[in-house]
Amino acid sequence: MELKEIQSLIKFVAKSGASEVKLEMEDVKITIRTGSDDKKGEATTYVQQIPVNQPVAQQPSTMPQQAPASAAEGSTESKTTAPEDDSKYITIKSPIIGTFYRKPSPDKPNFVEVGDSIGKGDVLCVIEAMKLFNEIESEVSGKIVKVLVDEASPVEFDQPLFLVDPS
Repeated sequence: MELKEIQSLIKFVAKSGASEVKLEMEDVKITIRTGSDDKKGEATTYVQQIPVNQPVAQQPSTMPQQAPASAAEGSTESKTTAPEDDSKYITIKSPIIGTFYRKPSPDKPNFVEVGDSIGKGDVLCVIEAMKLFNEIESEVSGKIVKVLVDEASPVEFDQPLFLVDPS
């Protein structure tokens, strides 16, 4: 399912007033939940896209998405780590589709930098989806090794965002 189709579906669900919509297709399962944020009185939309068990032949299609991000990052940093060294790191992935931001606002500093130590629950970035800014929190403790996405770049569900050294 294309990003624009998912965004259109989110808009439709938000306008319809439905509290939850589930869509299952042959290669993807999407759940869209809307609710009210008690603090602000604004509607919040949660999107969960779960890939259905796919044949092994389709799985390599996610690799080209990761390679350009790594290549782009590698051009700005010195190549001190070999690709096989990345296996010891934990990859933090995007839980939603949207636009990736490293800062809470343009005049504020980045949430995290390469080399920063993070703890479980620390905010790493925000992802804007449908004009809602969703804080992405770490589920692990460790040290940021690499940022895999550029500021204000579109991200897809399950796209790698950060590499974290858990040691």
